[in-house]
Amino acid sequence: MLQDWSNRTFLIAEDDEISFKYMDLILSRRAKANIIWAINGQMAVEYCQQFEHIDLVLMDIQLPVIDGIEAIRQIKAFKPSLPIIVQTANAYGEESEHCYKAGCDDFITKPVNLQQLLYKIENLLSLVAVR
Repeated sequence: MLQDWSNRTFLIAEDDEISFKYMDLILSRRAKANIIWAINGQMAVEYCQQFEHIDLVLMDIQLPVIDGIEAIRQIKAFKPSLPIIVQTANAYGEESEHCYKAGCDDFITKPVNLQQLLYKIENLLSLVAVR
């Protein structure tokens, strides 16, 4: 079953263009979500401050300017209910622990498993009312 998230906006914080394009392809074409791209942690924080209509954030950890963990802390300080899913190639226990301590809501490893990602997004969105 294909999701229809045409009424949802996702922020993808990802500095690697190929990784972004893959996520964009999945989420905008397959699930019809609206996508905003932040190429560093500082942009991710600023976009979450500027745009009220962001429903979910997909956050890479290794970002320039501000890393993903610090960006999560800052975003959760002013939008504690905004769901954030960390996406990272580093699947080590200690890193996931740091992400959860910073306030992330879920965690997915790269390369991203499509079905797992869609399930995690659906699960988190079901907890957040449509704006």
